[in-house]
Amino acid sequence: MKLLTFKKENTYALGVKMDEGIIDVKKAVELFPENGVATDMMELIEGGDEAVRRLKQFVKSLDYKGAGFAKKEDEIKWGPAVTRPSKIICVGLNYKKHADETKSKYPEEPILFNKFDNALTGHLTEIEVPRTTERLDHEVELGIVIGKTGKFINEENALDFVLGYCTTNDLSARDIQKRSPQWMLGKTNDGFAPVGPYLVTKSEVENPNSLQLTTTVNGEVRQNSNTADMIFSCEQLISYISNYMTLKPGDLIMTGTPEGVILGRPIEERVYLQPGDTVTVEVEKLGALTNTFVEDKG
Repeated sequence: MKLLTFKKENTYALGVKMDEGIIDVKKAVELFPENGVATDMMELIEGGDEAVRRLKQFVKSLDYKGAGFAKKEDEIKWGPAVTRPSKIICVGLNYKKHADETKSKYPEEPILFNKFDNALTGHLTEIEVPRTTERLDHEVELGIVIGKTGKFINEENALDFVLGYCTTNDLSARDIQKRSPQWMLGKTNDGFAPVGPYLVTKSEVENPNSLQLTTTVNGEVRQNSNTADMIFSCEQLISYISNYMTLKPGDLIMTGTPEGVILGRPIEERVYLQPGDTVTVEVEKLGALTNTFVEDKG
């Protein structure tokens, strides 16, 4: 299933993308009462595979004729596909060709940093270019959404702890990022973690370690790679992170970016993101996530 959130009455509502349109789950449950169907994204995630199964069965049973719960995509205002993660864990230098382009050594263990929920935003939202940076960069990434609690997870069954996957963009203020050995300040400005448009359940992704990723800036292709180039696989990342912190439902792991970032270009060719630019990042099977950049309104 393709799950999503959209703004409704000052909150985020749960939606499901179907051929008939976007299903407003809460509205559908009001019209066709069904016990045990989650109507909030985090409630669904916390319910795990069983909650997904119930929702899938429910939406398949719906009668769309004359109903008021199916919306067109251009009628909604998108929210982040994951709304309240307890942790946003990001991975640096996790693609061989990206390490090559930045002239960095391949890490022996995953390089981890964090973002906070102020950075979360959704598809087709505007993102302010902070006045504090002159070097804003794009980073298409595969996002992993955890579906059940786990600690010291084995690589062999790591994907059992996944609820689904999403397209993400690890926006990075390179000048701020380089001011200290800790990257956080250049990574978690407001809107620096677009997530979406969908959270795609894991049953629709046969192998997360073999997915195409692309980025376009104003229609020009900038990144074009595959998760097969990752240094640490999805299973390795989940297992490694769980050795140091308990992973919980809704936790988001942003697995690193491939080559093609602005920082990787020759200095004379580095034109960083500016107000007016439109960036689309896409991961195979997960959908294209588009954002437009605007001036910092203060």
